[in-house]
Amino acid sequence: MPRGDGRLSHDLMPGEKGPQDACGVFGVWAPGEEVAKLTYFGLYALQHRGQESAGIAASNGDQLLVYKDMGLVSQVFDETALNALTGHVAIGHTRYSTTGASTWENAQPTLGPTAGGTIALGHNGNLTNTAELVDLVAERYGSQRRGELARGTTTDTALVTALLQGDPDHTLEATALEVLPRLRGAFCLVFMDEHTLYAARDTHGVRPLVLGRLERGWVVASESAALDIVGASLVREVEPGELIAIDADGLRSTRFAPATPTGCSFEYIYLARPDTSISGRSVHAARVEMGRALAREFPVDADLVIPVPESGTPAAIGYAAESGIRYAQGLTKNAYVGRTFIQPSQTLRQLGIRLKLNPLKDVIRGQRLVVVDDTIVRGNTQRALVRMLREAGAAEVHVRISAPPVKWPCFYGIDFASRAELIATGLTPDEIGRSIGADSLGYLSLEGMIEATEQPSARLCTACFTGKYPIELPPADRLGKHLLEQSELPLGAPEDGLSSLLTSTGGASALEHP
Repeated sequence: MPRGDGRLSHDLMPGEKGPQDACGVFGVWAPGEEVAKLTYFGLYALQHRGQESAGIAASNGDQLLVYKDMGLVSQVFDETALNALTGHVAIGHTRYSTTGASTWENAQPTLGPTAGGTIALGHNGNLTNTAELVDLVAERYGSQRRGELARGTTTDTALVTALLQGDPDHTLEATALEVLPRLRGAFCLVFMDEHTLYAARDTHGVRPLVLGRLERGWVVASESAALDIVGASLVREVEPGELIAIDADGLRSTRFAPATPTGCSFEYIYLARPDTSISGRSVHAARVEMGRALAREFPVDADLVIPVPESGTPAAIGYAAESGIRYAQGLTKNAYVGRTFIQPSQTLRQLGIRLKLNPLKDVIRGQRLVVVDDTIVRGNTQRALVRMLREAGAAEVHVRISAPPVKWPCFYGIDFASRAELIATGLTPDEIGRSIGADSLGYLSLEGMIEATEQPSARLCTACFTGKYPIELPPADRLGKHLLEQSELPLGAPEDGLSSLLTSTGGASALEHP
């Protein structure tokens, strides 16, 4: 899916799908503030984490309202929609689908009735025991689907929402402390009822989640950059295995499971914004250091270092600084190419890479180039890029990748190509270099990448490079993005509680797609 955040280089060719991000979540508890607008701008800062759909839920203490739709944050919301979402507590979500198809029904936040009111929930990550949770929902509530599961939602998020609905004898907080230890995989959850904001992070802390302070409230977000955008100060990360609750009585923290941190290394390489910090390490600084390490590991005689914008820029800066080779902008990018549903003709498809990137011929003509990017997935984009640079007059093209070869799929919230489609699965780096037409190709070593993050190797997940998964995976037939579409759990009528939920202007589609 084409993306409009200005970072992805892998989708430059129409139909060439690269690694798709985990989702972005945001939550705010702030009486007296325009919480929906704070959430809107927070989601804007997290747009790079998902461009399929966006949604916001807000509560004024009596009513919980929701507005969500397919598209970018700026496409989904306008002033009228945001003005209708009044209250003191809100959550928001930007989605890329890792469980469940990219359909309106799967947009978040998901909704459901609770014993005391309503729950709205947003999820960043991917659960690995979805099939087990289907069984648990059936065990607790019978074969009839509850909540949004009865309305066609096929996400692990909807399963969690159904489980959190609990029973009349439990508060939402008490139910959460029962349900959260049953979840396996990667999850950062923000959820709310009419009065309280909640945030929870899985015991491995695979995906980032931070807590921030406003003058009159609190904020939780997937990345620290989102706190900066809304004027919140970073307090700390939400700890792995921690549930936070924020209401009129203040902030409460409860540990639902012991922490065994193994954060995603790909956040440092590609997923997170460069102006974010994770575990105390600046993402931009980590990427610059990856470029420096790459220059030490794979030096080359060249005239210019150029990045593949924007994802390769920090590492290219580091490579140039370490090597002493001049840094230059050799490719110009069209910043306004976002999601498009217009399919190009075959003739245009062959030239598709130029829709987003075009070479600066006067800069690169006759030059020996070092071209820095973050990853190679299938190799089609890099092959077209190398060809384009040669046609523009480059004397040599040396490709440098600021990460190890991606050889394994991710089950924790990144949607890579299948293992069979990953070019590094069956070819050596030299063979890949020849395949894409480069004069040479160098990948950063695993050790160099880990060192650049300044994290102990035991606290990082490197499964996409090594095949060593820190969270146990279920059998193959109980994994997969479309597992719930294939589930035999029968559809049931929607709960009465759902039909009583209130929706904002235009937000009737939050419960019933028009």
